[in-house]
Order: sequence, then structure tokens, then C-alpha cells
Amino acid sequence: MNDIRLVAIDLDGTLLSNDFVISPRAQSAIRQVRDRGVFVTICTGRMYASALPYATDLGLDLPLVTYQGALVKTSGTGEVLYRREVPVNLARSVIAMANDYGYPANVYYGDRLYVERLSPEGALYVRRARIPVNVVEDLLGFVKSDPIKVLIMSSPENLDAFAREWQARYGDRLYLTKSMPTYLEFTHPEATKGRGLAAVASHLGVDRTQVMAIGDSWNDLEMFSYAGFSVVMGNAPEDVKRVADYVTRNNDDDGVAEALEKFFL
Repeated sequence: MNDIRLVAIDLDGTLLSNDFVISPRAQSAIRQVRDRGVFVTICTGRMYASALPYATDLGLDLPLVTYQGALVKTSGTGEVLYRREVPVNLARSVIAMANDYGYPANVYYGDRLYVERLSPEGALYVRRARIPVNVVEDLLGFVKSDPIKVLIMSSPENLDAFAREWQARYGDRLYLTKSMPTYLEFTHPEATKGRGLAAVASHLGVDRTQVMAIGDSWNDLEMFSYAGFSVVMGNAPEDVKRVADYVTRNNDDDGVAEALEKFFL
């Protein structure tokens, strides 16, 4: 792996344990990889505000890929390298459909989370993300400009049906993905982890063949497609594992540390 110059690591289900912490072993492996001159960044569906504390703990001072690639922002200076927002008419269509089905929706403006009601699913999301939530009286009426992302929550089967209906009505006018089986996320068509990672690599002068991506879910597929080498977690769905160059251990068994140690240390 002497040719790898940039490692992009997902958070949930990947770098984070099921208790949402980074193990000392993973922290040590990342530090040693960086000491060898390799860039390391975070590539996540989380909000920038939710990802930043982890980047700070790891001492990362370079662009972070957040919101599935909709916002690429440098952790130190706050410089924005890449940003794509959801057209307001399409955001309102997602919310209206979610309302029809009774599914909770999240909307993101200015790195803040807005909801109409804090459902049990939403409360769990907030605890995981460790960010404040803003409750508004009428979310559909509140959305008057382009948000950076819309997310709805329900069972995996319900979300699969919702996605099929959305795509039958609107085609590929938005990028749809799942970061977790119960989260369906809507972003601009050019807001993917692959696009976001490409912006980071270009900023750092790194060729895509020199990029390693580590992740666990469907929202990582574009990142895997872009990167020269893909590491998939042992806890990933089988259809995600099939695209891997290497399958490591699961997130609760230091899979990230195991991969970094194997290929770099």
C-alpha cells in the first residue's frame, strides 16, 4: 500500500463502535498512518457539526466529507470545497410524501437539524448524532429555500417502497441512499460520497488510484467506486461486501484498525 496517499473512513458502522466511540486501537492506527505521511479524512452521511468532534479528537485538520458528500468543509479553517443543495421544490415533495405516509422527516439548513415533531425514531437519531434539534410547527411550510439534505425514517421495507414510488414519480432528480436500513436520505444528484471524496483528493493533489475508502453501507458504494482500493466492514450487507477489495472485521471488533495495520503498519 505504498501508493496510497489518502484514506477516507466512514463513521457509523465503520470507525465508530456500536456505542459510537472510536477505540484506542483505531486512534493509534490512524495516528501511525498519518505519521507515515498519509492523509486521513472522514467521509460520512452525518452533519458536519456531528462529524467535527470526531475529527477533532483524531487531530484531523483537512476537508471532511459530510451529508453524503453534499458538504465538503475543512475542519480547521472552515473553508468549503464542495456544496450541493436539494432544490426546494423537490425537498417539499419529499416532505409532502413523508407526511402522507406518516413518516418522520429531518431537514438540514445551516448545519442545523429541523423536524416537525420529535418522534421516537427522531429522538434516537439525535442521541446518535449528538446534536441539538429544532422543532418547528409546520415543516412543509418552514421549507422555503434549498436545504442541504432531507432524511425520512421508517422500517427498511417501508423505505424501499417509498424510494420506488419516489423514483417512479421523479426519476433520478435526486440522489437516494440509505446510511442505515431505517434512514432514507435525499440529496442533490451530485451530492455523493464519491463526488465529495473526489473534491478532497483534487484539493490534496491525490490521484483516485491513491485513495483507500473504508465503509459499511449502501451510501458508501459511490465512494468505493471512486477509490482505488475499497475496504468493507465485516458487518456490511452482503451486496456491499461484493464490491470490496478487502473485507475486514466488524466495527465492534476494530475492523478499521485491523485494515490499517494490515496494509500500512
